[in-house]
Amino acid sequence: MSASTITSSSLDSAPVPNQSSHLSDDKPLRPNRPKPSRLKLTYDIVMLIAISIDLLLISIDAILMSDFIRHVAGWLTISDALIWYQNTLHDPLRTAGGFFTIFLILELLLRWAVAIKQKIYYRWFFFPFVHWYEVLGCFPQLRALRLFRAVVIGRRLYQLGYQVLPQPWINRIKFYIDLLLEELSDRVILTTIQNFRQQLTNPATHKSFIESTIARNRNEIEAALLSVLRTELAPKLQELTASSGGGSILASEMGNAIEEGLANTPELRRYLRMIPIAGSLIESQLQHVGHNIGENIVHALNKRLLDPERLDSLMVAVASGIAKIDTDNSALDTLISSIIDDSLTEFEAQVKVQQWKHQDMLNL
Repeated sequence: MSASTITSSSLDSAPVPNQSSHLSDDKPLRPNRPKPSRLKLTYDIVMLIAISIDLLLISIDAILMSDFIRHVAGWLTISDALIWYQNTLHDPLRTAGGFFTIFLILELLLRWAVAIKQKIYYRWFFFPFVHWYEVLGCFPQLRALRLFRAVVIGRRLYQLGYQVLPQPWINRIKFYIDLLLEELSDRVILTTIQNFRQQLTNPATHKSFIESTIARNRNEIEAALLSVLRTELAPKLQELTASSGGGSILASEMGNAIEEGLANTPELRRYLRMIPIAGSLIESQLQHVGHNIGENIVHALNKRLLDPERLDSLMVAVASGIAKIDTDNSALDTLISSIIDDSLTEFEAQVKVQQWKHQDMLNL
């Protein structure tokens, strides 16, 4: 058996990866990402549960120790139960929270040592900067930052294909995150547009803005004008050389004008009438010849002046001349200001459209 036969048979028997699993939205795990061990997954799940319980107890304790709950308990006549909690359970919960904080510090130092040993980061001191929220969350005053770690663990589990939260909850969270980001970005953009409008109303900055804009884009302005002239004006002018259409009308009008000019020349008519018999015939033939001469002159001028090469060079000269226009022109300032203001108005109107309102809230 040849080597090629062995190779082809081994390739045919090799398992083919399921491509649909890579394209499915329900399994966000990347194909090249190694799946973590069961011990690592178990540890992440345990830490997620422990941090969630710790944050829940911290929140409940903060609420029950507040003055607002004291007034509510007095209104609901459950002050005795609240006082029992404050005198009996508050201190043990604080002690348990302190032990959990010590555990998080030790666990963070251990993971830092593992990261140094495995050379996960480029430098050994990069770990606390990457996990800044965990470092700050070790302080009792900043225990709320532990929520970030819970979110990171939950996101990692979700990317591995584990459903941490129900899909409707995830959709609603994504919706409110997009809503928040959209509103914040819209406020920033609208403020920037307003500042830009104020700069345009300032005569000094407005003048320098127009001058710098035209100076930087003279080549583009010249190219755009040349393209418009070649596309729109050149065909219209070249139609004058055609035997039908505008060219024939112009030639006919020129011939009629010369014919009318000869007919209205009294000296020519007087001299021709001095010729007996043939004078009137010569006069009519001379007018006909004048008409033909006028048509031929128009056609000859069109062919020479509207030659494609000459016409293109004329377009280039016109576009170059317009691109070198003097910016010290009130009409030009008014035009550019109007264009910029209209553009900003349209852009501002698009920014003010709240895209999140177009989503179907019932499907969240």
